[in-house]
Amino acid sequence: MKAAKTKKETKAEITALELHEQICAIRYENLDKRLESGSARFIRMEAMIWGLYAVIVGSYLLDKVS
Repeated sequence: MKAAKTKKETKAEITALELHEQICAIRYENLDKRLESGSARFIRMEAMIWGLYAVIVGSYLLDKVS
């Protein structure tokens, strides 16, 4: 009798483990998507910063020429 109960518990534990693995897979997939979108945002911000540097240097050079 105890062996049968152990088999049932083991099957339930395996099912719970499989469910946990599926949930984690979904969670990490969503996390990866968020990281990719964040990376694109940082690339855009970096371009804006470089543009700001160009404006600052250009303003300085125009001031020196004038």
